[in-house]
Amino acid sequence: MNTVEIIFSPTGGTEKVAHIIGRQWSESTVKIDLCDSKIDFPGCDINKEDQVLVAMPSFGGRAPSAAIERLKKIAGNGARCTLVCVYGNRAYEDTLAEMEDAAKECGFRVVAAIAAVAQHSIIPQYAANRPDASDEKQLAEFARRISDKTEAVASIPGNRPYKKVGGAGLVPKPSKDCVKCGVCAKNCPVQAIDTIKFRADSKKCIACMRCAKQCPHNARKVNSTMVSVAAMAIKRACSFRKENELFL
Repeated sequence: MNTVEIIFSPTGGTEKVAHIIGRQWSESTVKIDLCDSKIDFPGCDINKEDQVLVAMPSFGGRAPSAAIERLKKIAGNGARCTLVCVYGNRAYEDTLAEMEDAAKECGFRVVAAIAAVAQHSIIPQYAANRPDASDEKQLAEFARRISDKTEAVASIPGNRPYKKVGGAGLVPKPSKDCVKCGVCAKNCPVQAIDTIKFRADSKKCIACMRCAKQCPHNARKVNSTMVSVAAMAIKRACSFRKENELFL
């Protein structure tokens, strides 16, 4: 039996949460990176005996469409599956419901779900430095409670139909410090960045912030005024610490 982590984590927060949970089940795990479009997802080997964790961030209350599309190409073969959605302390809304439908569609047996908080990828003052030590302790306890569960999860929150997907909104752009090294274009999960001017196609960009996070020259930025407006818009929702949730 393997512990398999199927992860979409553009800036690392979701992966950090996933690893806290996964290492409670096994010291070594098999990782399938949903950010890498070059992976042969239909060829991924999942066995019925495997313990599978599927982790994605919540973008505006929905799962990233690219992550869902890639997950659906993986054959679950009846393996036990725990869903983890990670959000920046605002709300995860229909993310887990969407993940549940996709996981069941490709043959996973969903036994549990977790909504976890990590530092906001665009507005880092919200949920700053999370997951923290308290989160780690709680997530580890969640994993232990899940480890021997075999029956299907009782109920996962969310609406069907899902809420409408919003636009990308905050699209990172190259600054004067850009040296056209190509790291951003190479690592963009949805290939939204051209390799000449290194600008993102606003129709393709999912505002995941991977390009800004991985730029070795700190040369990709989002409009600071728009970030300030967005921060004010969600300030009330993010004004108190939200706790991680477990659904069994």
